[in-house]
Amino acid sequence: MSQSHLTEFGIFLLRIALGIMFLAHSLFLKLFIFTLPGTAQFFVSIGLPGWFAYMIFAVEAIAGALLVLGVQALWVASATVPILAGATWAHSGNGWMFGYENGGWEYPAYLTLLAVVQGLLGDGRFALSPSLPGNVQMEGETT
Repeated sequence: MSQSHLTEFGIFLLRIALGIMFLAHSLFLKLFIFTLPGTAQFFVSIGLPGWFAYMIFAVEAIAGALLVLGVQALWVASATVPILAGATWAHSGNGWMFGYENGGWEYPAYLTLLAVVQGLLGDGRFALSPSLPGNVQMEGETT
């Protein structure tokens, strides 16, 4: 396998991992563990409107599915950066370690960086709807 193929496969793995994280965080954590009303109460407790929790839930679930499927992953990952930066802010008062009570900011900050990297790298292999037209070559890429 060439380095180009390995790189594309690595980008694919990042996309899948980020997508699964969004699906788990939205569907499992927010919907089933905290419940949407509980998540809304948390949002209110940190000064955000309760309805915002429902919007964030929907964006995370949709973004997760789109990332796993490889639908415009460059744009989807880039669109999640403000949400993840907001999560970093929401946990910033809890210390650095995510293992601390109420979770610190290390994990959301790391996820923010991963979304930025995914946005910079693009779709990777096996994307159903690539972000860049098929005839566009990246700098230094050969056919």
